[in-house]
Amino acid sequence: MGNSVGQRAFHKARLEKRQKAEVLPMLKHALQLHKMGLLPEAQAAYRQLLQLASNQFIALHMLGTLESDAKNYQHAEILLSRAVAVDPRSAEAHMSLGVALNGLRRHDEARESYRKALALRPNYALALSNLGNASVALELHEEALHSYDKALALNPDLAEAHNGRGWALCRRRNYDEAIASLKRALSIKPDYAAALANRAIALRELQRFDEALADGNRAIALAPDDANGWLARAGVLLQIQQIAQASRDCEQALAIDPNSIQAHMMQGLCLAGLGWVDEALASFDRALDIQPDLQSAISNKIFTLDFAEDATVERHQQARQVWWERVGAKIASEASGPHDNSRNPDRRLVLGYVSSDFNAHSAAFIFKPVLQHHDRAQFEIVCYACSSKVDATTSEFKKIADRWRDASQWTDDRLAAEIRADGVDILIDLSGHTRGNRLGVFARKPAPIQVHGWGHGTGTGLPTIDYLFSDPVAIPSAVRHLFAETIVDLPCFVTLAPLPDGIARAPAPAISNGFVTFGVFNRISKISDEAVVVWSRILERVPGSRLLIKDVALDDQLVRDNLLARFAACRLPAERVDLLGATLRSEHLASFNRVDIALDPFPQNGGVSTLEALQMGVPVVAKLGNSLPSRAAGAILTALGLPDWVADSEEAYVEIAVSRAAGIGDLDKLRSELPGQINASAAGNPSSYARAADAAYRAMWQRYCDGGA
Repeated sequence: MGNSVGQRAFHKARLEKRQKAEVLPMLKHALQLHKMGLLPEAQAAYRQLLQLASNQFIALHMLGTLESDAKNYQHAEILLSRAVAVDPRSAEAHMSLGVALNGLRRHDEARESYRKALALRPNYALALSNLGNASVALELHEEALHSYDKALALNPDLAEAHNGRGWALCRRRNYDEAIASLKRALSIKPDYAAALANRAIALRELQRFDEALADGNRAIALAPDDANGWLARAGVLLQIQQIAQASRDCEQALAIDPNSIQAHMMQGLCLAGLGWVDEALASFDRALDIQPDLQSAISNKIFTLDFAEDATVERHQQARQVWWERVGAKIASEASGPHDNSRNPDRRLVLGYVSSDFNAHSAAFIFKPVLQHHDRAQFEIVCYACSSKVDATTSEFKKIADRWRDASQWTDDRLAAEIRADGVDILIDLSGHTRGNRLGVFARKPAPIQVHGWGHGTGTGLPTIDYLFSDPVAIPSAVRHLFAETIVDLPCFVTLAPLPDGIARAPAPAISNGFVTFGVFNRISKISDEAVVVWSRILERVPGSRLLIKDVALDDQLVRDNLLARFAACRLPAERVDLLGATLRSEHLASFNRVDIALDPFPQNGGVSTLEALQMGVPVVAKLGNSLPSRAAGAILTALGLPDWVADSEEAYVEIAVSRAAGIGDLDKLRSELPGQINASAAGNPSSYARAADAAYRAMWQRYCDGGA
């Protein structure tokens, strides 16, 4: 037996000696190929070597790293796991394994690998930087910044750490500081595509679009096979309304990385902007399949459902419940405790308004008159501005507010803390699930009473928001039980600021033209296929009539061509459709003088566009649907005394438009009467409307003081 053991040992030693004689030259050759940049050849050499010596550490590590660099993370993880098993004392191997795990979105495991590397080599700056990257992916931004700062203390010229730090700051909304870190990364490594892509995102958030576009272009030129550059540029293009080009950039990103969450999410935004609702919802769902708690994707899906023909109130509210279950409830569980606001029912109350639209945004035209006409003896106004966009309208809001807070670069935690410190009694969300919302703050409930209204107006789904402003038409009593908020009725769910001075109203243009002009001044994304069919039928029945469509997206030729093609498919020739793009607001309003009758879209109705048409004397035909977005125009027209312009079916919609088009004299008479009729109504008169809001706030506070909230 002993002789047998000895023979086996002898043969093993001879085999190892022979393998060593063969392996070392093969390893040397593979490393040389690797050093020369001949990566496919190096990979082949490493694989050949591993067939001979399956546990050769260097070959496992190097091949795993190459697979990771090529984004073949699953293969990389297998190889690198074997490498650390062979040599668990290798800090480099643990660090490389962490990179592969991070690429597989197994961020907790990646952090553990980086920590093992750091336990073996505490001053390993790159491992610290990569630990920061994994922490950012888990939204642990403070931990990430700590890791980056430790890395930079060890190596101030580590461009990767400056880049990671810039991205973490960007995620924390600290855009100015983020740009400083990214600029430092680029001073060390001028052709650093990842840093350029990240800086493009920060610049976009600061409204510096030209610079952001330049960084995005350069990132793509330097690294055309990196999805991040394409996504960075797509984000800028989307913001400046070059939607078709943004969509093409998203397609490029998805071709590179089919599992990119951000690419699916941004492509959804592009598709929604182009009016392709079902495709947009599918893109958001693909993003959520990968990351079910992606807050932005859930909110964007909620907003896009407004445009879906078959979306019921139940479906809308179920989508909002998903946001609460996957995002909001987790935030609320960690929020601060009770409020110490004095429960005096008669004292002056502090109202806090939170919005990213304190600027020249359509939503501002709705809530600005409310803020302007509050009873200042009863209410103090604090505005929390959450956007970097600043313009003349922002200056007007600053004058209205008793206290102005620039929260554009504040985290949700800080904003919630500031709201508590300001002693806000009633906090009002003006965004809902629209872009720039701060619903994460409202989940923390920093004020004793929280309200949603005006900015989106369809409910948030947050149990931490107590009330929702609406009206009986917009939200019928039969569906109110589906909402997380208690519905409070105002004269209408929206109002609108008076027209600017100097906007002239003209008689009905059909008097001089000899033909009727129908108008649609809504976002292209609201123009459903159903609406296109109905509008084409109307024009077919009104001889010589024309359709004028106006939207900023129509500056894009592809958008124009696609829209005209949709009408052509309904046998409406392009020569009967006029398209207008972006203009100044004064020119926008003056364009209504070219319209006899406005056609409201469906299922997503108009809001500001509907009110503006009526203020300019242009009556609006609307179709009342089942969901809240499809009841907006009907609610407005009913509140302003025009219920006979509201249809309950497509057939009735067509009949209203056709019959009214036959009475040019009546149209002209109504045109002259409408402005006065609007001002006389509680819904259209800002002072009356604000008094109703004031009374609602006081009733909420009284209920709270009585222990009801």
